[in-house]
Amino acid sequence: MYSYSKIVKDGLWTSNQAFVALLGLCPLLAISNTVINGLGLGIATTLTLILSNGIVSLVRNIVGGDIRLPVFVLIIASIVTAIELIMNAFFPELFNILGIFIPLIVTNCAIIGRAEAYASKNPLLPSLTDGAAMGLGFTAALVILGSIREILGSGTLLANAHLMFGETAKNITLVVIDDYQGFLLAILPPGAFIGLGLLIALKNIIDKRLAKPVVSSMVVTLEPEKV
Repeated sequence: MYSYSKIVKDGLWTSNQAFVALLGLCPLLAISNTVINGLGLGIATTLTLILSNGIVSLVRNIVGGDIRLPVFVLIIASIVTAIELIMNAFFPELFNILGIFIPLIVTNCAIIGRAEAYASKNPLLPSLTDGAAMGLGFTAALVILGSIREILGSGTLLANAHLMFGETAKNITLVVIDDYQGFLLAILPPGAFIGLGLLIALKNIIDKRLAKPVVSSMVVTLEPEKV
């Protein structure tokens, strides 16, 4: 019996691909300079994880062990190509900003790792759940890091939202800090490394506090002996 709550918890927190496994750091650090950029790449990665996990699970008993990894890579490459074409057709400006990092999803170790470690050994529904949870965990990391860097770097939040949500979203940009000159380090690669390190440290602190045993104090009342 599969525990879907555990699968979701592992993907979002316990085995988060960005904060714990430290996989997919190249696109994570390069793209997470704004919330929208991070969200766009996160959605593409999540769709790839869900579809690749599902297909690998379906063919796991058909594909021989000798050609397993090449077949998995072919499946992932086909999915990424389809996503790339869709993004180029419907979100061309966002696609141009994300650039090479969309096709590079094929080489993301998190995706091939989940296909090999989980989807190739489990049925369809748990594999789909695992792909969705791992993708959402990775997307959350992108969005959180992107929020921090965008606020510190330019003092705004959700800038260029129209690239993903259409022209009606042009006015939803939030100005967090008025008359802000910007902190250049936050939107440069060193700022991404520092921000990720701080987030990992924060997660470790939370995990340690949650892991502390709860010590229950017992109050013992002593009654005087009756003579």
